[in-house]
Amino acid sequence: MSTPTGVMDEDRIVLDKEHNRAIRRRSRQLLGTLLSPLRLRFALTILLVVTAQAAKALGPTLVALAIDRGLPALTAGRWGPIGLVGGAYIVAAVTTGVLTTIYIRAAARISQAILFDLRKQVFVQTQRLSLEFHESYTSGRFIARQTSDLEALRELLDSGLNNLVSGILYMVFVAVLLFLLDWRSGLILLLASVPMTMLTRWFQKRSQLVYRETRTASAHLIVHFVESMAGMRALQAFRREDASAERYGELTEDYRKATHRSMGLNGFFDPGLVLIGNVTVVATLLFDGFRVFHGTLEIGALVAALLYAKRYFGPVEQMAQFYNAFQSASAALEKVSGLLEEQPSIKRPVHPVALRNPAGRVDFDQVEFGYTPSHVILPEFNLTIPAGQTVALVGATGAGKSTLAKLITRFYDPTRGAVRLDGIDLRLLSPRDLRDGVVMVTQEAFLFSGTIAENIELGKPGASEEEIVRAAVAVGVHRFISELPDGYDTDVNKRGGRLSSGQRQLVSFARAFLANPSVLVLDEATSSLDIPSERLVQHGLQTLLAGRTALIIAHRLSTVAIADRVIVLDAGQVIEDGTPSELISAAGKFARLHEAWEESLV
Repeated sequence: MSTPTGVMDEDRIVLDKEHNRAIRRRSRQLLGTLLSPLRLRFALTILLVVTAQAAKALGPTLVALAIDRGLPALTAGRWGPIGLVGGAYIVAAVTTGVLTTIYIRAAARISQAILFDLRKQVFVQTQRLSLEFHESYTSGRFIARQTSDLEALRELLDSGLNNLVSGILYMVFVAVLLFLLDWRSGLILLLASVPMTMLTRWFQKRSQLVYRETRTASAHLIVHFVESMAGMRALQAFRREDASAERYGELTEDYRKATHRSMGLNGFFDPGLVLIGNVTVVATLLFDGFRVFHGTLEIGALVAALLYAKRYFGPVEQMAQFYNAFQSASAALEKVSGLLEEQPSIKRPVHPVALRNPAGRVDFDQVEFGYTPSHVILPEFNLTIPAGQTVALVGATGAGKSTLAKLITRFYDPTRGAVRLDGIDLRLLSPRDLRDGVVMVTQEAFLFSGTIAENIELGKPGASEEEIVRAAVAVGVHRFISELPDGYDTDVNKRGGRLSSGQRQLVSFARAFLANPSVLVLDEATSSLDIPSERLVQHGLQTLLAGRTALIIAHRLSTVAIADRVIVLDAGQVIEDGTPSELISAAGKFARLHEAWEESLV
């Protein structure tokens, strides 16, 4: 029996509401965690705000006292009452100014402390998360979390909370003092609060959706911009600049429309508040004016009521702006809290097993793995690599070569079975022991901004200058480094752009040599090089492989030729296994690949 569509829709709505409540609860917990170490400073700041707003609200009451009590006493020759009221007014004004300055600065320090902590948490989280997450979560989205989202939180914390708390307190104090001064005038203010509340509630409901759209549109704009800049070479190579610009224009238009809708809300809300405020002032003037005329209300009380009616609505606009900032910051906090809630798929062992004097033996024991449950790459894969052996993996794209490299470096864990280093399951090794024992050199040969020496030192943080030079000499990169204007202190520029592909690869080899791992994984480390650059790298490669276990993934058989053993993969299974010479003479798949490679050199 099929489920009625209406029931399914209701269930979906319930689930969506529960999901949204869970997200809001997660965001509040994050904010509470960030505020917890600062709760004493936060409480003192609130106390300053309360005192400042109470002193600010006293002004009209003191004016009423000066008119109704001080001036009659002054005409009678008594200066005391007017002097006392005037002094109190000056003290209240000075207190308001001084305490406002103090609490604004205190709130700014609190907000900066929160943002400092949050920025660190976001960055540390990005380092903690596994490669699986980074391959699905784009760099543009990471940048959006660290820039626009945290900027929205900064705006809220720097001024939004001040506006909200001070505004609410000021309105409460104004209402209380006006009721104490004249309860009939207080009723007028209370009646005016009804349309004000309705208008504010309408604005809140509309702006909640609009500002969420604005944040989403802004994030999409940033993501596209960052990815376009990072992929500029590909865009220009395929002449996709115009298409990228057109897409950016579409995203900009989405952002413009969302921003326009938010401004339209303000364009209705602000004049509405002004209208309600002006009507309230007119009503107070008419009602209390007649009372003054008939002698049932003093003139000072009328002046105070008019001042309170005029000032009462001032904070409402600030509070509405807070709501705008709050909506924007809430959407940002939801995204940031979602990122911080992510758990790495690669778990650290609770009780790690120490890896002492690693020899470098690698075992794949009935390993099953797939990037998705429905697509298995390795079905019960078994392989043993003795310590010190250089093994080349060969096979078509998708055969499982890079997957094996990611498993042996523990970027991913097998679904079933185990990958072992010297008999120890990789899942039982501490991250430090694993990174010391296994190092991967990739095709990209990524160099960070900084000097050549700093990039080599990544293999062994804190290495001496002699150790860095020794590693460079070992892989054959010392000569070209010495010929640079600043030698090892030469800045490599962005991603090593100052160096050629072969030079960058040699620097990455020096980095790996300095790390001195027991197992080295080369994932297409020479595939992007031209023939001269490849020859330059070959000597460094042989030095790098000497005395350690190595797993080489390569399409170029010139790299495979230096291996002790060649394994040919097909659909995650070993179909050939032997020395290069044995497989060439066996007339199998590797032999055909070798023959085709030799023909390509002619």
